[in-house]
Amino acid sequence: MTKRIKVADLPEFDATKYLDSEAAIAAYLTDILEAKDPALLASALGDIARARGMSEIAKASGLTREALYKALRPNAKPRYDTIAKVCEALGVRLVAQAIHN
Repeated sequence: MTKRIKVADLPEFDATKYLDSEAAIAAYLTDILEAKDPALLASALGDIARARGMSEIAKASGLTREALYKALRPNAKPRYDTIAKVCEALGVRLVAQAIHN
């Protein structure tokens, strides 16, 4: 008989340890953008900022660490200018692509 595992007993997933290259970050953001969920995008940018160093990203974006944590927490709804500043500080660009070729 197989023992059942409860979801609550599973460790919380932390994407930051997998965001160790530009390619991994780009792939992660591409998948997140396909979900069309602004709160998920904010959370993903937070994951990337934590992987890179929140203090460094805060300084490069011109935001305080506290404001950055608040804007990029799960279920946050950051303004576009905040997302743009964070993306620039992270060295990534969000790109529009035609849906139908």
